[in-house]
Amino acid sequence: MTLKEVRIVDLPPMRVASALGFGISPENQAAVEIQGFAKSIGIDLASGKHVTYGFNNPDPAPGSPKYGYEIWLPVGPGIEARPPIQVKQVPGGTYAVTRFTGLSNIGRVWRELVAWFEDSPYTAPANWRQCLEAALSWGEPDPEKWVFDLYLPIAK
Repeated sequence: MTLKEVRIVDLPPMRVASALGFGISPENQAAVEIQGFAKSIGIDLASGKHVTYGFNNPDPAPGSPKYGYEIWLPVGPGIEARPPIQVKQVPGGTYAVTRFTGLSNIGRVWRELVAWFEDSPYTAPANWRQCLEAALSWGEPDPEKWVFDLYLPIAK
């Protein structure tokens, strides 16, 4: 395992704007939607001041190239949804988090984080929460320079 660091983070409950893509590359669909929404409410994701959280929804099915991807942008109470964006309240929780660079590394780093968890003193939470991929570098055009935090739910 080559994880540089795993830190334990308590995420608070969040009110989020949610964008959902579905198809062969749903991440791009959801990203376009959330970027457009963010811009419409005065948020510049490329500024580096805002984190988004993404995850498969639904997961890929065997034999199908199509799946879903959802992206959450934390927003304040005064923000209203505009279709296709939805506003949701999501629970907080404790997560094991690791940071890495380069989109091509995401599968390997997820496997390494799960292996770390299996050897750790932590357990899975009784009320399972979503695994999350936090995008930290929206303004960078080169996917191999993108920075991510991966969030794996844990119980202390």
